[in-house]
Amino acid sequence: MIALRDSLPLVRFPDGSVMNFERDWLSSALARAANSAGYKKWWLTDHVIESITTYLEQDFDHHVVTICRIERAVQSVLQVIGYSDVARHFRTSPPPVRISLVEIARDAGEGYELLFFELLRARLRGVIFSEARQVEICDLHRCVKLLRSAKNWRRDCSGLRGEIVSFVRGELGLSHRAEDLQLQLS
Repeated sequence: MIALRDSLPLVRFPDGSVMNFERDWLSSALARAANSAGYKKWWLTDHVIESITTYLEQDFDHHVVTICRIERAVQSVLQVIGYSDVARHFRTSPPPVRISLVEIARDAGEGYELLFFELLRARLRGVIFSEARQVEICDLHRCVKLLRSAKNWRRDCSGLRGEIVSFVRGELGLSHRAEDLQLQLS
């Protein structure tokens, strides 16, 4: 038997990729729809997400749900509560792209910062040319220690951390999609 996280089904995208159901991902899509419909600070987002989550936990009998099914469910809830204008704007986005800086550092090899930055540039450009709207870049602290071959944080680690942050911002900031992308760097 397969135990699904929080008793929620996996989400299947049209390209065949699958991800765990994430409330934040759906919440972002709903907030964009409300904003497009003219509601700048829409207070019902959490309630709609909770309704969809409860449906998937209690009434949905499959282990995988398609994006189309989620979109129809959200649009149905929005229409029932009187927000068909938000429903018309609602579209899910592709799953968040997650980039592990530690994985890139390992691929580059300890101490090979130049190769690390080239590999990171390639991954970031892949994101720019994809349909992704959210980018989650993680493991910054561990990556810096790995590249510096440091067991403990040192002053030169802080400098490299700053370089990596500036590099990521610079690469994504030059893109024509800079305003469309939500970046989380941790």
